[in-house]
Amino acid sequence: MNVAINAWFWDNPSVGSGQYLKYLVPALLRADDSLEITLVSPKPFAAAPSTPRLSYHVASPPLPNPASNLAKVWFEQITFPRACRKLGAELAHVPYFGSPLSPTVPTVVTIHDLIPMVLPAYRGNWRVRLYTSLVAAAASQAKLVLADSQASQRDILAKLRLPAERVRVVYLAPAPHYRPPQNWQQIVDIKKKYGLPDDFVLYLGGYDVRKNVSALLHAYTWVGHTLQDAFPLVLAGKLPARETPLFPDPRRIARELDVEQYVLTPGWIAEEDLPLLYAAATVFVYPSRYEGFGLPVLEAMACGTPVVTTTAASIPELAGPAAFQIDPDDTKHMAAPIIRLCTEENSNDELVERGFAQVEKFTWEKTAAETLRAYREAVL
Repeated sequence: MNVAINAWFWDNPSVGSGQYLKYLVPALLRADDSLEITLVSPKPFAAAPSTPRLSYHVASPPLPNPASNLAKVWFEQITFPRACRKLGAELAHVPYFGSPLSPTVPTVVTIHDLIPMVLPAYRGNWRVRLYTSLVAAAASQAKLVLADSQASQRDILAKLRLPAERVRVVYLAPAPHYRPPQNWQQIVDIKKKYGLPDDFVLYLGGYDVRKNVSALLHAYTWVGHTLQDAFPLVLAGKLPARETPLFPDPRRIARELDVEQYVLTPGWIAEEDLPLLYAAATVFVYPSRYEGFGLPVLEAMACGTPVVTTTAASIPELAGPAAFQIDPDDTKHMAAPIIRLCTEENSNDELVERGFAQVEKFTWEKTAAETLRAYREAVL
């Protein structure tokens, strides 16, 4: 089978769709020796490794600014489907919510979530709403839609009104490099690099309002009172440059709650350092209100860190019996398992072992196998 894949995000692995491509494409090629993949991009590839059965095709929109929103829409709706036909592809795969309204070959689209349609705060201005309407209509023209979770599948069926038999759940997986450290010195070094204490509670995963970091800071009014400064909260990653309703500043919230003395903000963490940062933490807390998949939960488990998270959206599917799951609005009860895991070594160790068992259920080999099954059904 010759498959053309929309590679708009190929050279942008810092976003979810880029990460998805980075690990899915090699897994697909390993899973099927007869598969040939052509990555179709609007710009030259920054890195185009020589891989058997993987080729690259540049098809630029005829617009002066190839990185503009208009160029992206043109590429998705006109340039990419034309390239699929020109290349003689048997199937097209669009790995994000942006498939063509008029596909030229059978098309599979992966819809990771429907945040702009589910959460009012994310609906944006009229341009964003117009684009959402376009790609929502286009999804009805795809042969199959892949959803990251059962929660996303439910949203897709409810909001896009597609037939149930055309929407498949294909779980993602943490990257292979998310694993426990090889030796303790690596943990010592990562703490030194980012100025972190011996023991800490970690949050990592963005600061938009659905991530619910304010609830975690409210929980720390109880955690801080109980543990004092023995287990500070590390808010990792880039903080909002300016505060908006969509991106509340956690530093301001911490000051208002009088917990800023318990909060550390090391800033941006290099991608290669993330597994060690997870492993260095005593507890990882992920208080999100909505996730299409919620990958940080599995990443932390894979690195041997116990997890406290919520009962929201897809998270229970991932966490299973391997994490404490709290209502995202119940900040007092969110504090209790954090305190327990910080102070009870047996509870910590037990949850770590459960985490290792849980994360084994999610692999890129399984993701590739299910994706290939969808490919084959789509071309029948």
